[in-house]
Amino acid sequence: MTHWLIAPILIPLLGGILQVLMGYAPISLRRTLALTTTVLMLASAIVLLVFASDGSYRIYAFGNWQPPFGIVLVLDRLAGLMLAITAILALLCHIYATGGADKGNRQFHALFLFQLMGLNIAFLTGDLFNLFVAFEVLLIASYGLLMHGGGTVRTIPGLHYVALNLVGSALFLIGVGMIYSVTGTLNMADLAVKVPQVSGSDLNLVKAGGMMLLVVFGLKAAVLPLCFWLPKAYASATAPVAALFAVMTKVGIYAIMRIYPLIFGDGAGELANLGMDWLFPIALITLSMGVIGALGADNLKTLVAWQVIISVGTLLAPIALGSVAGLSAALFYLVSTTWTVAGLFLVSELVASQRGTAADRIVTAPKMRHRTFLSVLFLIGAVSAAGIPPLSGFFGKLLILQSVEPGVEMAWLWGVLLTGSFLMLITYSRAGSIVFWWTVDGDQEAPEPINSRISIATVILTCLTVLIVVLAYPISDYTRATAEQLHDNRGYINILQTPMHVPPNSLGEEIH
Repeated sequence: MTHWLIAPILIPLLGGILQVLMGYAPISLRRTLALTTTVLMLASAIVLLVFASDGSYRIYAFGNWQPPFGIVLVLDRLAGLMLAITAILALLCHIYATGGADKGNRQFHALFLFQLMGLNIAFLTGDLFNLFVAFEVLLIASYGLLMHGGGTVRTIPGLHYVALNLVGSALFLIGVGMIYSVTGTLNMADLAVKVPQVSGSDLNLVKAGGMMLLVVFGLKAAVLPLCFWLPKAYASATAPVAALFAVMTKVGIYAIMRIYPLIFGDGAGELANLGMDWLFPIALITLSMGVIGALGADNLKTLVAWQVIISVGTLLAPIALGSVAGLSAALFYLVSTTWTVAGLFLVSELVASQRGTAADRIVTAPKMRHRTFLSVLFLIGAVSAAGIPPLSGFFGKLLILQSVEPGVEMAWLWGVLLTGSFLMLITYSRAGSIVFWWTVDGDQEAPEPINSRISIATVILTCLTVLIVVLAYPISDYTRATAEQLHDNRGYINILQTPMHVPPNSLGEEIH
């Protein structure tokens, strides 16, 4: 086993515990510790990404218990990619938060780090029940982060968020209970072996459990009709929290990509491709609903929150097709949209800080300070989000369009995606024109000064969409290899035959 696998979990856990113990320490010390912790987590994620790039599976079994018994962490290309995306986003959001957004709550950094721990557990776990545990860890932390800053504006959206996720947690437990009652295991590799052997009356029980899990993951990902909680919740959160939440919906999408090709893939017998026939039309409807919501948004943060729902529909459509090309295109787009949407949340908050009482509402107001600087950042994010060349959103959507075979599905996907992109171009053009250029006469209230940390974090996160274009070939090559690894699940299943006992100085247990 490689002990590096536990680093992305252990580092934020220890950092969070220290933050709790240091709750009354000077804020400068707490910030330094928080940023150091996030930097170390990023370093560990990069190491694991390098490990995963060779196509091997690496496992960490707590207590050396042989699968399917005990707790097992599994590193492959998909887990490595998700860890890296989250770590980069987390560091930039954390830097932004230290510019002042972390004030007013002594435990902000502790909650932030515990949420990162939950995310990393979700990406590395090889067990369905521990995936449930990961969801609960990150959701409990997210409850506190969502309410950070107080005020009645966040109370009602926070209540909806908590209530829906509690229902989702209950359904998750029921679903895994149904599957466990038949198979006697929740280890993903073991389930990939045992689910194809299910027959008779047990078949419907496992099918119901699998469909229930799909509903839960759909709730986490915010697909229609389970998406209406998201716009108000994300729009009311502070900027660094909303930006970090951009990866939260991707956890539900990750769970679908991880579980359904492995456990309910082509080799699952009568349960093959469970729920995928439903997923494709739901994805297109979700995309359409996101566009309609964005057209009606009256402020920038709500507009960006609807963009999150658009990205969910755009991601799930090619995933539902079940092809290697579709998965590869979805993964490339996932990298782009996560960072793009997060950057737009930060830009929206900066715009609000410079417009006085108008805040980020899409209305005319006196000319703001730093208008050129903020308008350029908004333009970069909007062009990428709408899928306009030459930024990464365009290449992500182009790969998705190319991934579908000619036929009815191609007609629907092309029609909905291209129409949605055109309407979003109009939406962002209208919002940008009104907020930045349609000014009225009058004196602007003294705007808040823009902290240098906030500026640096926002610029870097926004410009990552340009970096993705520069590195388009290696990123697309990695996502293609990841999609191929997901489709050929023999290596993952071979985890069951791998001995756990290895020398203490071993760098890793590799399974090809």
